[in-house]
Amino acid sequence: MEQRQNPIEQRKNPVELKPVFMPRVNSDNLVKTDMVRVERHVGFASRQKKKTINDLHQVIRKKYGFNNVLEMSSKSGNKLSFLLSPLSLKLTNDDGSQYSVENAFQSSMIFEDGGPYTDLLSAPPRQARRDERLMTSGELIGYNYFGMEWSVEPLTTFYDWLYVNALKQNTQLYEEVMQYQAFTDLEFNPKKKIHCAAYALAMFVALKKRELLDNVEDPMAFFDLYSEFKVSNTEKLLEAGWV
Repeated sequence: MEQRQNPIEQRKNPVELKPVFMPRVNSDNLVKTDMVRVERHVGFASRQKKKTINDLHQVIRKKYGFNNVLEMSSKSGNKLSFLLSPLSLKLTNDDGSQYSVENAFQSSMIFEDGGPYTDLLSAPPRQARRDERLMTSGELIGYNYFGMEWSVEPLTTFYDWLYVNALKQNTQLYEEVMQYQAFTDLEFNPKKKIHCAAYALAMFVALKKRELLDNVEDPMAFFDLYSEFKVSNTEKLLEAGWV
C-alpha cells in the first residue's frame, strides 16, 4: 500500500527576498540596498519570525562577511531596536517640543484633498500611522513640518531627514549604532512602502563615518546629498524588477 505523506511534512517554507541596507564610506552611494533570499518560517508566532531573522542575518554574514547586523523590527528581541524605532525615537524642535519620528512624519503629509493633519502630532504613534485620513485624502503631494515645506521627490528625503536629525540628537544611542555594518527590517514590505527606518539608519552611519553630519539640520544641505550621491533604496530595486 502506498504511504501518504503528512501534509505538514510536505509543506515547505516559502523563499522570499528581503532588503538589507548597508552604509557605504568609499563609494558613490551613502547606502547600498541589496536583496537577500531567505526561507521564511511559516507562522505568526514570534519564535518563527526570530528564526527567519536569524536565517536572514546568517545569509548576510556569509554573503558580505559582516559580523554585526541589526534587525529593526520589534521581533528582533534587541532593546536597541526598540529605542531606534520611529515610534520611539524623538526629534526635538528649536522650541523644545518633542515628537516621535513617526508622529512628525505622518502629521506633515499634504494630500490633494487635505492635510497636513497636525493633530496627529499628539496621537499615539501607531494610531497616527493608521489614521483614516491618510488613506482617503487623495494623492500625496508634499510635506509641511512646522512651516518647513518638502517635496515628495527625491523619494524618502523628508523621512530620512527627520530620522537622521532625531538620531543625531541622541548621542549615546547613535554611538551604539556605529558598531553595526548592516540593517534589516523583516516587517518592511517594499511593495507597499518606500520609507524605512533601517534605510535611514544606514544613511546616518554612512554620514557619521564620512564626517558629513555637521549641516544635516539644514534642509537644503541635506537635500543636496541626494544629488551628490547615488540613491540606492528599494524604489530602485522595484524599478529594476527585483521585488
